[in-house]
Amino acid sequence: MSELDRLETAITEFEREADLDFIDARRLSSAIDRLQAQLAKVLHRGRLRGEYQFARLSPASWAARTCRMSRSAAADRLCVGKHLESMPAVDQAVSRGEVGYQAASAICHLREQLGGQRWEDTIDQEELLDQAGRWSVEDFRDVCRRARYVVDPDGCDRDLREDFERRWLEVNPVLDGMHAVDGLLDPVCGAAFRKVLDSLATPRGPEDRRSHGQRTADALAELLDHHQNEGRLPRKAGVRPHVTLTTTLEGLKNQVGAPAAELEPGVLISRQTVERLACDCTMSRVLLADSQVVDVGKATRTIQPATRRALKHRDRGCRWPGCDRPVSWSVPHHIEFWSRGGPSTLSNLVLLCHLHHREVHEGGWQVIKVGGGFDFIPPEHLRHVLVRGPAPGWAA
Repeated sequence: MSELDRLETAITEFEREADLDFIDARRLSSAIDRLQAQLAKVLHRGRLRGEYQFARLSPASWAARTCRMSRSAAADRLCVGKHLESMPAVDQAVSRGEVGYQAASAICHLREQLGGQRWEDTIDQEELLDQAGRWSVEDFRDVCRRARYVVDPDGCDRDLREDFERRWLEVNPVLDGMHAVDGLLDPVCGAAFRKVLDSLATPRGPEDRRSHGQRTADALAELLDHHQNEGRLPRKAGVRPHVTLTTTLEGLKNQVGAPAAELEPGVLISRQTVERLACDCTMSRVLLADSQVVDVGKATRTIQPATRRALKHRDRGCRWPGCDRPVSWSVPHHIEFWSRGGPSTLSNLVLLCHLHHREVHEGGWQVIKVGGGFDFIPPEHLRHVLVRGPAPGWAA
């Protein structure tokens, strides 16, 4: 029986007999780390034998296909296998369970980046291993990055320039009308993106039941809405960036049997979203006869500039209780919906931020004018949640 047969037999017996409630997770993880190190050595020797050439693949692709892992994971194993045996102290530390595989990987990648001679001349391996045993993996990787920059600042700068060229971002519609966002941002852009979204994604009071991911998505929507409303974005083909909503008069009035409204061909939106967008928009009348355009009316705003100025002066920001969004981050809302005949007069308008404007239309909240202020009434399914102590201005 070969060594690998004995190992597979031992694993099978472990799976069959082990009581997982009483297994020492640290020892199990250490054993897996030792096996990962051995796998890295096996893959490296396979690369030296040229096995990837027979498969007509790159070494990383060959290792990924052989071990059924991602190319990045395969490239990591090849790097560790290349350097681990030439660093006996690190190899033995992994075998003794003193450092994990990921810490050993960080050391091997640092050696790869510095080159053999520079590594020998500048790095104290004993000190590095001591830090690997004391720090978390994330912190130890940061230690290695900082050590690399001190020893090889030019190489570090070169890698950062190469990383910048890897940037990409895609926003693609999926079949149900949602949009998938995927990409890779450079460190500066990524840090700025996170900071901006984090500043807009904080919970908005005790009634905010959104997850962190939902708050981040809403923060992006609010950011885009704000910049579109400012009107300072560059024009494309002479037109400011905007979203075009197409609906019928019957759809705008929310009549039974009306066709669905569309943002783009095939991208349908709810009746409540139509009512929200109609609160503050530029509207053009297009008359059709036998599916042919026979007349196009002049584009007009649902709220006139003078009324808008008076509203901003009166409300000075979102009027939702406890909300801190200023005037520039708020939009007019018709208390009696505009699409249902509500007038665009100051007495029928209130400023709401992007989130709370959506809460009123799609979320089922109601706004009632009371004297010089407003009451915000939650939908029925939230009233039992808020009854224990609603904020001032809520009616439950």
